[in-house]
Amino acid sequence: MNQENLIPVVVNGAAGKMGKEVIKAVKNAPDMMLVGAIDRNRAVIGKDVGEVAGCGALEVPIVDDLESVLVLATQHKIQGVMVDFTHPDCIYDNIRSAIAYGIRPVVGTTGLSPEQIKDLAEFAEKASTGVLIIPNFSIGIVLMQQAAIQAAQYFDHVEIIELHHNQKADAPSGTAIKTAEMLSDLGKTYNPQLVEETENLKGARGSICGDNIRIHSVRLPGLIAHQEIIFGAQGQIYTLRHDTSDRSCYMPGVLLSIRKIVELKTLVYGLEKIL
Repeated sequence: MNQENLIPVVVNGAAGKMGKEVIKAVKNAPDMMLVGAIDRNRAVIGKDVGEVAGCGALEVPIVDDLESVLVLATQHKIQGVMVDFTHPDCIYDNIRSAIAYGIRPVVGTTGLSPEQIKDLAEFAEKASTGVLIIPNFSIGIVLMQQAAIQAAQYFDHVEIIELHHNQKADAPSGTAIKTAEMLSDLGKTYNPQLVEETENLKGARGSICGDNIRIHSVRLPGLIAHQEIIFGAQGQIYTLRHDTSDRSCYMPGVLLSIRKIVELKTLVYGLEKIL
């Protein structure tokens, strides 16, 4: 394919665990080219991002200046895409910066508040720039959420347990929140109270999201990303579970998002919206 017709991709958080996987996936995608890599880790600044990711030299150095890379990405025939796997404390500003430069953000970082997402949606619409916020890029998670929506027609009691590695900064996970929101959108109120509960330790019953759906968060080394949706009824338990054993499972969803976002002019939240 002619290089002018390739989708220019910038990876923010390029030296992180997910960032390295994205670098390798973009390198191997025939319709994309990596044009920039950003990371705040001083130990990797100036290094070739391909060597850091373990896929061979790509002649793209890692820098810590997002705006300079966004400017570079605007110099191409096709509108550029920023894939962001950074940190909740900077993701809002990262997305606004990308939109301002006309670069389309594909965001895997979670932790944005509903108010921030609403503000970004308005900004994206004014700029006619697509934004994809994807709490989880796994196709399996989407299938699990769809199965949960079906189960919710028959169960009134449900709780969610999400388990992640202990370097995840936000809790609950964006995937768990998204799942609870999807169930709440069905118009049901879950878990009717049968007794007056007392928490002997604050937070013992988890956090409440949506229409009275409790989410419990676990953070331990050895985990990657896991979620259970547990439905209960008289005499039966129905459990849906998704386990991640390797971060490469997210890459088909990331590449799909990069390809789809070039068609969008507004903010879209959730991988299921573009499948």
